[in-house]
Amino acid sequence: MDTSVTIIGLFITILIGIPLFYVMRSNSINNNKIKEIKNKYSQNNRLKFELTETQNKKVLALDEKNKGFLFMDFNSKEKEIVYFIDLNTVESCKLSITAEGNSNTIVKIEFEFQYKKDKKTELIPFYKIENDQINQICLHEDHQLAKKWREIIQECISN
Repeated sequence: MDTSVTIIGLFITILIGIPLFYVMRSNSINNNKIKEIKNKYSQNNRLKFELTETQNKKVLALDEKNKGFLFMDFNSKEKEIVYFIDLNTVESCKLSITAEGNSNTIVKIEFEFQYKKDKKTELIPFYKIENDQINQICLHEDHQLAKKWREIIQECISN
């Protein structure tokens, strides 16, 4: 009786422990990648991306003092996609939302940065329906996050 209870307890512990190990390992690998990318774009430690938010395999980071914005997207199958914007050269930030044909189905959300010098516009893709494996489950969360960060970026630009 004691042996069977011990074996069952050990089996349940292993059953729970293995997935937890893989989750923790994956999380530490992602944190190391994020730290590496932040260091790469810190311009010899001039930029310190203190304000950071992560959601749905996307990382947004901002240095409010030196005005640097960093966006990382880990949804790509090959390699992570990274965009860096020097907000000192930017006049404004807007959200560009693309809907599909006649329906209200959003297929793309992009940050639209307008530069001061030559009025050039740069689009940074934030949400693409192709990357949403669960059919627009992430759309609402990503849309709210994009709105929030557009406000944060616009406030940083105007200061």
